[in-house]
Amino acid sequence: MVRTFHVILEHDEDGWIVASCPELPGCVSQGRTVAEAMANVHEAIQVSLETRRKHGLPIDLAEVRELTVEVPA
Repeated sequence: MVRTFHVILEHDEDGWIVASCPELPGCVSQGRTVAEAMANVHEAIQVSLETRRKHGLPIDLAEVRELTVEVPA
C-alpha cells in the first residue's frame, strides 16, 4: 500500500532543516539540505509505521487540515 504523508520543513537557528510529519506525532528528523531532511524523515516515517504495526498501534493519529486566516497588512 502507498500512502502520502505531509512533511513540514522548518529552518532552525543553527542552519539545519527540521522535517516533521504531523500525521505521526513525534516523527521528526533533520538534515543540512532539503533533500537530506526529506530522505531522513522518509526513513523516520517508515520506522514509525513499522513500529506502530508491530505493536498494534493505530496509524491515523492526527488529522491535518488547512485553514485560511486573514493576515493584517
